[in-house]
Amino acid sequence: MNYDVIIIGAGYAGAVMARQYAEDNKKVLILEKKSHIGGNAYDYMDENHIRIHEYGPHLFHTNEKEVVDYLSRFTEWYPYEHRVKGLINDKFVPIPFNLTSIEELFDKETADNLKNELIKEYGMEKKVPILELRKSNNPEVRNLAEFIFEKVFKYYTMKQWDYSIEQLSATVTDRVPVFVSYDDRYFQDTYQMMPKEGFTAMFEKMLNHPNIEIRLNTEALDVMKFDFETGKIYFEGKEFTNDVIYTGLADYLCGYRHGKLEYRSLWFDLKVMDGTYQTAVTCNYPTPKEIHPFTRITEYKLMMENKENPKTAIHVEYPFRYDEDAEKGNIPYYTVFTEENKALYETYKKELEVFKNLTLLGRLAEFRYYNMDAITKAALDKYKSLTK
Repeated sequence: MNYDVIIIGAGYAGAVMARQYAEDNKKVLILEKKSHIGGNAYDYMDENHIRIHEYGPHLFHTNEKEVVDYLSRFTEWYPYEHRVKGLINDKFVPIPFNLTSIEELFDKETADNLKNELIKEYGMEKKVPILELRKSNNPEVRNLAEFIFEKVFKYYTMKQWDYSIEQLSATVTDRVPVFVSYDDRYFQDTYQMMPKEGFTAMFEKMLNHPNIEIRLNTEALDVMKFDFETGKIYFEGKEFTNDVIYTGLADYLCGYRHGKLEYRSLWFDLKVMDGTYQTAVTCNYPTPKEIHPFTRITEYKLMMENKENPKTAIHVEYPFRYDEDAEKGNIPYYTVFTEENKALYETYKKELEVFKNLTLLGRLAEFRYYNMDAITKAALDKYKSLTK
């Protein structure tokens, strides 16, 4: 087959782009180093009929109707609203920290006063970053902020990122704000649901097209060469002048010549047992790592449409510094947003501009965080811009 486009990576970015090209009657080759499609959204049904998310819980939520309409071509949905609890002072209370959390942790007089002060300063249904709360002119709000910072953010962040909150970009801390509300849902998006047959089945339908060929267990640089001297890309020894979409690590493509970008990784300890393990799908442990070395536990049957099952399966989640050669922590999950890393990424990005037919797309290639809906929208938009 003579390919019109080569896509490196079969996660959201690669799969959406592949489908768009294929429907435009282009011949597409996908190179995927994993043994499966779907990237980190890959899931499977275990022997107890519990759908396990191999790389940790993935939750679909969005305000983008365009994304819902597009993905609905490849899956049916069931409604699902995610709720998280965190262990604070030996109690599991709603996360993000909200007005209900205050009621459950303080006596009624103190709780009523704190709630009134928050509502007076910020208004109801407002999400306020913890760093903003700590700068409040109101001493009672500042004291509450210090309590929340210590009990919810500090140790969880230190475990998750191996940095203090102050060392990280606000894009990290803003993701889990304090919510001045009684709404216990983790997300407030218009559309919140899960694919009926799982994410893997959705990807299978998306990539089921006669114009798409997939090669699994294939490292891109084993079959491709990127010549930085000439700006030419080669596939299986021949120059390839058509579009190349790259969704992997930018520093890897450059041979790590300026050093490695920093990522955080995760390792999941899967445990199967009888009954039900916890009261929420996900329970966070924002405690010092000496007490709980893991960050959270997810119970998968509670995420399913049919929760009635005598067995259960949980993932105990441990953060690691990313190391591709390590036994645990060998998958890049989250970019570490420090000034040094951002500058290093820009260096790699500029060097890759020598390849005029190369497009970087996705959280690894662009060194940024994407939710599933956001990368779907980004891929649809990128396809339009490349083919207009």
